[in-house]
Amino acid sequence: MNNAPGVQRRRVKRGSSVEAPQGFWSELVETASRGDVLLRLAVCLASGLVLLVAMQGWAEPFPFRVGMVPPRGVAARVPFEKPDAERTRAARERATAQVRVVYSQHRAPIVRMRDGLKNRLAEIAAAESLTASSRAAWLEFAPEAAAIIDRLPSATRTGRGPPVAPEPPEMSALPPKDAAGKEAAGKTASAEASAEKDIAAKENAAKDTATKDDPARTDAAGDGASKDGVAKDGVATEGGPQDGDPKDGAPKDGSDPKRKGDKAAVVEQKPAGADEADKAVAEAEQAYQRFRARITSKDRLLECEKGIDRAFADLETAGVLEKIQHGIDEGSQTEIDVHPLGNSTESTRVQVADVLLGEAKVRLKQRLDEELGEGPVAPRVFSWIEQRLSGTLEIDRDATAKAKKEAVEKTPQQFVRYAAGDLLADAGTALGPDDIAVLQREHGEYLRQQDARQRIGRALSLFGLFVALFALSGLYLHRHHRDVLDDLRQVGTIAGLAVLTTVLCLLSAGDTWRAEIVPLLVFAMTVAIAFDADLALLLAAEVALVVVVGLGLGLADYVTLAAASAAMIFSMGRIRSRSRLVYVGLWAAAVAILTQVGASLLAERPFDGQLLYEAGRTGVWTLLAASLMTSLLPFIERSCGVLTDLSLLEVGDVAHPLLQELVRRAPGTYNHSINVASIGEAAAEAIGARGLLVRVGAYFHDVGKMLKPSYFIENQSQENRHESLVPAMSTLIIVAHVKEGVELARQHNLPQPIVDIIAEHHGTTLVEYFYRRATELSQADPNGTEIDEQSFRYPGPKPSSRESAVLMLADAVESAGRALTEPTPARIAGLVHELAMKRLLDGQFDECGLTLEELQIIESSLVKSLTAVYHGRVKYPDQRTA
Repeated sequence: MNNAPGVQRRRVKRGSSVEAPQGFWSELVETASRGDVLLRLAVCLASGLVLLVAMQGWAEPFPFRVGMVPPRGVAARVPFEKPDAERTRAARERATAQVRVVYSQHRAPIVRMRDGLKNRLAEIAAAESLTASSRAAWLEFAPEAAAIIDRLPSATRTGRGPPVAPEPPEMSALPPKDAAGKEAAGKTASAEASAEKDIAAKENAAKDTATKDDPARTDAAGDGASKDGVAKDGVATEGGPQDGDPKDGAPKDGSDPKRKGDKAAVVEQKPAGADEADKAVAEAEQAYQRFRARITSKDRLLECEKGIDRAFADLETAGVLEKIQHGIDEGSQTEIDVHPLGNSTESTRVQVADVLLGEAKVRLKQRLDEELGEGPVAPRVFSWIEQRLSGTLEIDRDATAKAKKEAVEKTPQQFVRYAAGDLLADAGTALGPDDIAVLQREHGEYLRQQDARQRIGRALSLFGLFVALFALSGLYLHRHHRDVLDDLRQVGTIAGLAVLTTVLCLLSAGDTWRAEIVPLLVFAMTVAIAFDADLALLLAAEVALVVVVGLGLGLADYVTLAAASAAMIFSMGRIRSRSRLVYVGLWAAAVAILTQVGASLLAERPFDGQLLYEAGRTGVWTLLAASLMTSLLPFIERSCGVLTDLSLLEVGDVAHPLLQELVRRAPGTYNHSINVASIGEAAAEAIGARGLLVRVGAYFHDVGKMLKPSYFIENQSQENRHESLVPAMSTLIIVAHVKEGVELARQHNLPQPIVDIIAEHHGTTLVEYFYRRATELSQADPNGTEIDEQSFRYPGPKPSSRESAVLMLADAVESAGRALTEPTPARIAGLVHELAMKRLLDGQFDECGLTLEELQIIESSLVKSLTAVYHGRVKYPDQRTA
């Protein structure tokens, strides 16, 4: 029957109903598929992406720093070019020296001179002879005419010579005719032959007409006498009547003065130099008429003016430079740029030789000869211009500086070429700024030549490193700090601090400062204060690894960072004074200095001044990080919700307003709180909990009693108010002191851990006295109902920390110890054990993580403290009276 098919089928069915245990991977997949776990994984992945972008993980970091001593020679991986500062400077200096200096052209003086010349020519053209109005204009073109009167004899200037046309007053002030004027007059005489013939013909015709009309004019022209023998100035001549002569004026010898034979006698009577004066006047008149003949008509004058305009065109455009106004090192000496005054946009390139004053006059004379042709006009116009022409160019410093700047900007940078494999830095030699510049150039070229596949590969490798570090941290939190891992806010805080620290380390790791250790140490101390020292050590080591990889540092740098962080974390302990952080910084600085020196020597780096300088700098940054933590501590406590011993000491000051109010209203409760604080701190220290937190929490745990102090036994003197109340009402009053204490603590801004202790120090324990009294009254009453135990319990919550559990036991045993008639050590030990077991069996320690071993240690500490407080005393015999 055992082999019956039915029986076999039933056994198989029973066996199939038993499920096999899940494997590791199945459990991992199931756990990771939960929503809260996925949210935490998303936080970690987002942090990894932020780190990847901040570190530019797709590009290899530059691993060299100033002062670093490479153990091996550094060779170029790819060919590259390095800027050559010296050659670039020389090229820019050459470009600056070849820049054309900019000059501004003042056209107004040239335009005024040209217009004045035209006006003078117009005046001469309008005057037919050398009148008073035209003489001033003519003398500007023929200054040699001003010396004509000066060369005449004095008799001629007094009227004894032939009549001369009156000269203008300014002719006597002009300079005498020089050799150049004579030479110019001689040259123009041959060229003006045709004009002289016309003028001579006109003069002869005019003289003949005058002689026919008035024979006396002939005598006046010849010897200066009038027809009656009297000179114009009233002086008698030889032909005139004298004493003893006939009245008719005939000569003594009866000869005719008009005879040809007597003409020689008349000529002999002319003043000396009269013929030369007449000749000079005639020559001046002839020169004037020859000059005027070229511009006498309107068309000729217009043609002459156009020629002058064309001759002046070059002067107006290029200007005139009296001398070069810039040195050899300021720009080109052969070419300059000229722009009109006030208009720097229009510029003309000119040769310096063409605009210098001497060469400009030569070129102007040539242009006048070309435009005005041969004759007397061109030389005299040039002579007029030459006396008035001066420089019109002035150097423009601003425009020249701008031109030099543009020339420098246009000059290409000069480079030095390196081939792949060229040695860039020697082994065992400290890198200087020049070496770093070469290595940075090579590194940049190497990154530029990398393809996308290489970049993506490095980014994925670095992101894999981040995933591994996050997984390690999560595993540690899962096993040792499950409460932190269950709180998403704390997970986000840790990830955010790690990312922020890494970014700050990257930003502060410059060649000058090298202060990446400061953010790392601040991060390590923050985690140690807010969470745990072991967790801080793990996270600091991981962040240090990420920083070293991101900066391209070596193993010696990682060892230094990790050692300094470990020294800082393990030496912190309980911070009860601000000077404690300074001592911690000094210790960590010494560890960092020694570690960096030792690790560098292991890396085959020479022991020199540079190594000592870098180690000393690291020690200074370590000490600075500890000092910085002193000022950051209050902000860290508020943001992370933690309470350090330093803050606990400040809160537990007996001068706190809330404690002072408790002393005034409920002195018995205050005394009870002081005793609880004393025995509770010792018990907490015995199990490794925060004794200071228990002590400060004990100060405030019963502050709610001061609102109704007379309802609590430690504040009552004789009358007990609960005798007039039913047990349920008394229970409400007793239980209410917890809620009222929490409200007072929050009103006085006490830290949250203190508020939690106030709310949890009774847990959900039973108010036994009033519960039993209510039970007795209900049993004595025939109509009494069953008493609900929950209505006589505290609202809770139960203690959530070991400190709250210790305070609960200390509060209970201190109150019960007062009721002992003979507090012997045995009775105290029995009382403490009874109260501890009652709360343990009541489930008050289920949420605080307190172990049985720790509970036993707490009992021993409480018994020892209570025995010391309630120790036996020697009974002295009664005092006898005398």
